[in-house]
Amino acid sequence: MARIALRYQTAQDLFAACASAAEDITAVPTRQSSVDFCRMLLAGPVPEEAISFCAYLLPDRTAIWWGHECLDQLAQLLDGYDLELLALVRQRLGEPARLAPHVFTSWRLARQRSPAGWVALAAGLEEGRGGDLELNPQVMPVGRAVQTGILAGLARVAAADRPEVLTAFAQMGLQLAETSYGGMAF
Repeated sequence: MARIALRYQTAQDLFAACASAAEDITAVPTRQSSVDFCRMLLAGPVPEEAISFCAYLLPDRTAIWWGHECLDQLAQLLDGYDLELLALVRQRLGEPARLAPHVFTSWRLARQRSPAGWVALAAGLEEGRGGDLELNPQVMPVGRAVQTGILAGLARVAAADRPEVLTAFAQMGLQLAETSYGGMAF
């Protein structure tokens, strides 16, 4: 079987490269493949850590798209502000040079930490628009902003439905990691 070209081949590789992942994920990284480790997290006592792991595993731009897609599936649970930000993030992914400032400005003006607000923040960070300390990518990595947005969205899902939705989101992230590292053309 051919080895998948992942951003980080093992969980230890990811944790070594992303110090903030160790702050967000309590599971101890292993030498097992990143995909297997993520599946272990999903089946473990804190399955939300699979969302966090995927947010760091995916390349930044792909993680932002994944966050957008997850929240888009929760559109009925989001307010008008979130839906507006999701539309701006979608546009930014399609035409980054022209629309990135609008996404970032919308987030900054609102200062609201809503699910889509976090994904919009990730888009601004990925574009390098986080000039002040609060938005500096060294302080707030794109992966952390994406995971926070997805987990904030999941918190709005009915408790009985949450495990199924969380699993679907994590599986989407894993599928992206397995099939599209370096190949996402946004």
